[in-house]
Amino acid sequence: MEIYLDNSATTRVYPEVAQLMTKIMCEDYGNPSSMHHKGVEAEKYVRQAKEIFAGILKCDAKNIYFTSGGTESDNLAIIGAAQSLKRRGTHIITTKIEHPAVLNTMKYLEGQGFMVIYISVDKAGVIDLEELEKELSEETILVSIMHTNNEIGSVQPLTKVSELIKKKSPNALFHVDAVQGFGKARILPKKTGIDLMSISSHKIHGPKGMGVLYVGDNVRLIPISYGGGQQGGLRNGTENVPGIAGMALAAKMLYENFDADIEKLYALKKQLIKGALELGDVYVNGVSENPDDIGSTAPHIVSLSFQGIRAEVLLHTLEESGIYVSAGSACSTHKPEPSATLKAIGLDKSLLDCTLRFSMSNMTTKEDIDRVLEVLNKTLPMLRRYVRK
Repeated sequence: MEIYLDNSATTRVYPEVAQLMTKIMCEDYGNPSSMHHKGVEAEKYVRQAKEIFAGILKCDAKNIYFTSGGTESDNLAIIGAAQSLKRRGTHIITTKIEHPAVLNTMKYLEGQGFMVIYISVDKAGVIDLEELEKELSEETILVSIMHTNNEIGSVQPLTKVSELIKKKSPNALFHVDAVQGFGKARILPKKTGIDLMSISSHKIHGPKGMGVLYVGDNVRLIPISYGGGQQGGLRNGTENVPGIAGMALAAKMLYENFDADIEKLYALKKQLIKGALELGDVYVNGVSENPDDIGSTAPHIVSLSFQGIRAEVLLHTLEESGIYVSAGSACSTHKPEPSATLKAIGLDKSLLDCTLRFSMSNMTTKEDIDRVLEVLNKTLPMLRRYVRK
């Protein structure tokens, strides 16, 4: 029995998505820039995909750009905006718990002479709005704050952030990394006041190597790649038609039963948290002091710290039972440094190396969570006895 609970790292592709992509690769394989019939067929898939995302985000198709994934979308948004606005200023604001795709891009910009401010978060992983308001100024050109944290599932108050930006830095652009939030929340950029937003395909049961960048009206970005002028010259290169079409179909399917799926995920999250806490010496990260108060957090991510047990040991113990989880962000698995997110929320040092992430999808069942809790109940006492020896 296989139980996959690492959906924040990547998701299983919907069978319908794989079928559509196979059809395009084998039958409708034209270059969307070609003028003949095969090219027109391919271009139609690209146009339909734009319309699907525009419908979900309640924006215009012209606001949708396709990239190779969330990382490229973050890079294009942040570097493109910074370079476009550098004559106006060099002041940029982000948070201490962003994904490496944002944090490492900020480090690059610091090397280019930009000044980056990193906002703190509380124990639940939510940004300090007073600190943000204090740091915002007329010199600020860009604010980049994620929707959902990929490690602990905290969700940021983006509407309040947008209001503060408009109040203190009306000329600044607001970028949101929505890689973990898209598909788990209804995010409407224009309504929320978001200028740039990043989306990743393989987090929503689409293919790897695909992403979306929402670019708001009247937002000008400097390209970070150059080529044949595709997508208005902002993101050059022949479009990955099978990937674009597959990603759009996955997004469409994900939002068809959205409310029921989200309700199910919250029920599974509550079940997992309640059961884990009953095991003893287990702590939940990214939620308020009341474990039942999970409505303001992401529905699919549960971060648990197991006192006295190294995350890697428990991860492989669970794997032996066919349960697949993560010790943190998949993008940082091979780095020895403790999680920047866990340090930012003030997690006790003794728990930094004892934390696992359980991330679910609409394919996860109640029986899966029952099995996880059963295995944990059997293995935790054994592992703790071994550690004591």
